[in-house]
Amino acid sequence: MAPRLSYAIKFVADMDKAVAFHRDTLGLALKFQSPEWSEFVTGETSLALHAASRGNPAGSVELGFAVDDLKALYATRASNGLDFVEAPHELHGMLLAKVRDSEGAACSLSGPV
Repeated sequence: MAPRLSYAIKFVADMDKAVAFHRDTLGLALKFQSPEWSEFVTGETSLALHAASRGNPAGSVELGFAVDDLKALYATRASNGLDFVEAPHELHGMLLAKVRDSEGAACSLSGPV
């Protein structure tokens, strides 16, 4: 199965202000909120707010794709042309990795452990 867009991750400088905007002004349903990561229910693709950092400045966006077998995708990286900048690793009960797209932007890949 092809990768599925699962997350749009927006990096924010002020989590409380960003949550209030998306919840109260746009009217999105808040799934949960924390100081570093908050999520909104938006259908098949979740909107996640992540605390900004030096590598991910406020206002920047990262796309997250779900794949069925991240280990297999990583194992065939030499032939599939994916530029992994972060190898698959377990976090929060799933496998996560990062690749660079054709423009050099980071994209997250996730899959089952």
